[in-house]
Amino acid sequence: MRPRRIHVPRVRASGSLTAVRRASELDAATNGERFDVVVIGGGITGAGTALDAASRGLKTALIESRDLAFGTSRWSSKLAHGGLRYLASGDVGVAYESAVERGNLLRFIAPHLVRGTPMMLPLIEAVGSQRATLMGAGFVAGDLLRRAARTPSRELPGPRRVSAAGALALAPSLPTHGLRGGLVIHDGQLTDDARLVVGVARTAAAHGASVLTRVKATALEDGGVVVVDELTGEAGTIKTRAIVNATGVWAAGLAPELELRPSRGTHVVLSGDAMPGLRASLTLPYPGSRNRYLLVLPQLDGHVYLGLTDEAVEVIDDVPQPEQWEIDEMVGALGDVLGTPVDPAHVLGAYAGLRPLLAGTSGKADGEPEETSDLSREHTVVRGQHGAVHVVGGKLTTYRRMAEDAVDAAIDHVGLDAGPSQTRRLPLVGAAPRTQLSAMPDDPLMIARFGTESGLVSRWIREDAALGEPIAPGVPVTHADLRFAALHEAAFTAEDLLDRRFRVGFVAADRAAALPAAEAALADARALGDA
Repeated sequence: MRPRRIHVPRVRASGSLTAVRRASELDAATNGERFDVVVIGGGITGAGTALDAASRGLKTALIESRDLAFGTSRWSSKLAHGGLRYLASGDVGVAYESAVERGNLLRFIAPHLVRGTPMMLPLIEAVGSQRATLMGAGFVAGDLLRRAARTPSRELPGPRRVSAAGALALAPSLPTHGLRGGLVIHDGQLTDDARLVVGVARTAAAHGASVLTRVKATALEDGGVVVVDELTGEAGTIKTRAIVNATGVWAAGLAPELELRPSRGTHVVLSGDAMPGLRASLTLPYPGSRNRYLLVLPQLDGHVYLGLTDEAVEVIDDVPQPEQWEIDEMVGALGDVLGTPVDPAHVLGAYAGLRPLLAGTSGKADGEPEETSDLSREHTVVRGQHGAVHVVGGKLTTYRRMAEDAVDAAIDHVGLDAGPSQTRRLPLVGAAPRTQLSAMPDDPLMIARFGTESGLVSRWIREDAALGEPIAPGVPVTHADLRFAALHEAAFTAEDLLDRRFRVGFVAADRAAALPAAEAALADARALGDA
């Protein structure tokens, strides 16, 4: 049954991004309004840069040719990494930066979207004593990073070893033969990476930034950015003193001097029935490899993600597609480790993202071949022509630091008058201390998505119970969830709602079943906007 239409106040969510606001701000931006900073790219780096600039008092615009989180930012492992992997490769600086930014996200910036999660290395037969010793030392070193970053143990408990029974309590599907226990450490997990992007963009808007999706930058020039409104085809110029190019793997399109080496990371989406009762993320040895691991990542929506590949790509697709051999290889490897093949019915889908890696950062001598897995995950800010700076590389977890460095560079590049970054402890819309969030009466998944704004969503459900129904069988998204995104989160199409505001699009059958509900939510939002 379709929920009945109810009255919704025009402005009840901070930093609401509506079609009316977009049209008004785009008209002003292309008709003489002058900005201090124009940020190009609506992924996590661009959204973070817009928030950093706006919160310093700089007049800021963010333009994105598609939708928020359209590119790489929504294709992650949904983790806020503490840098353990980079520590293992000797990249101590990136590891420490990751640990610091993970702590900022957990404690101050987005406690509703980021929480601690246990991660276990099961001590199965494939994990010999030498590997277990090395990984155990790595876990201890990772905990030292946590301490150095001043993240309290109540957020991320220290590492521990569990018995075989303890390992099975966390992961009942593990093989029992030869199981010696497990090594457990805690890391950060995101409710949803795309929701983090939207939250950052809306917070930038709450600080006065113009957030303009479906606006494509076609050229940079002294004093401005030439743009095209992708909805109308109208061209114009946005005047600005500084430009930040944060377009990720597409950055070279505006800065040909950049040499990028994108790599594809693929994840497989499994049903929860593939590993019933899974209560911890797993790091599993990859069969036949000494240094490669499988990640098994349980999600709040009941699915399990399996990753991760690192394959060089030559062609940059708007929506990268996983190769079938990658899917088959990872699913087969999981079956080999568990001792039981994964039922094909449990493989629900797959997704892939492109890492914007900068060539020449592997540390290898000139002439030596560079594998994408060798390239540094450290971000780089490059000054260019027309008052532009280009920010590439980096990781989702460290977006805030990337943004700070990019804005610092832009300020210095063109001589803007602004103070230091304000974002280290700046909460996003919906954020609150974890104690406050845990005391809220709303549904836990709703709180994990909306934080303190879940009160508005739950109020709609109290007024019309049908709004609390799932948008499709087995899909943990309600009609009220869609309504909030359509009214406040710049979700202007069904694709925006299903593929980016919520993860429904990861499973094709769920997406098809939920499409009518998405279209109905958009129709209601348009009607309310016209009221």
